[in-house]
Formats: sequence, C-alpha cells, structure tokens
Amino acid sequence: QNEKELQDVVKQQEEKMLQLIDKSGEVTRLKGELSQLKRSLQRAETEAKVLWEEMRGQEPKVDTVYVQERVLLRQEVDKLRLLLLEKEDENLLLSDKY
Repeated sequence: QNEKELQDVVKQQEEKMLQLIDKSGEVTRLKGELSQLKRSLQRAETEAKVLWEEMRGQEPKVDTVYVQERVLLRQEVDKLRLLLLEKEDENLLLSDKY
C-alpha cells in the first residue's frame, strides 16, 4: 500500500515537473520574442531619429547614402549600448547569486 502511494506521489511530482518545464520553455520563447520586438522597435526609433535630424538641418536635396550611413552608425551604437546593458544585468544577477 505504501509503495503504491509512493509511486503515485512520484508520478504526480514528475507530471508537475514536466508542466513546469513546458511553462519555462514558453516563458523563454516569449522572452526571446520580446527581445526581438524591442530590437526592431529600437532600430525603427533610431532610423526615425537620424532621418528627423537630417531633414531638420538640410536643404531640400538630401544625400541618401549619407543618411543611410548615419542610420547604420546609430543602429550600431544603440546595439552596443544594448549589449552593454545586457552584460551589466548579467553581472548584477551573478553578483546577487554569489
């Protein structure tokens, strides 16, 4: 009887663990999706900022190659800033952990 009850408890615990693993995978997937959306938003905001700056101070004729280069440079700066923030967050988590 005790062995049967113990097997039932173990089975229930295994089912709970599988559910938690499924939920963890879903959370991880959603975090990845959120991260991609944030990057896309940041790229769009960067492009809009650069275009606005260029249009504000330029004559009617705008050098599109120059504008594209500025957009790419700004995106690179924003990407590096984001990587720095992610590393700082990781370091903070590690220091909290230890």
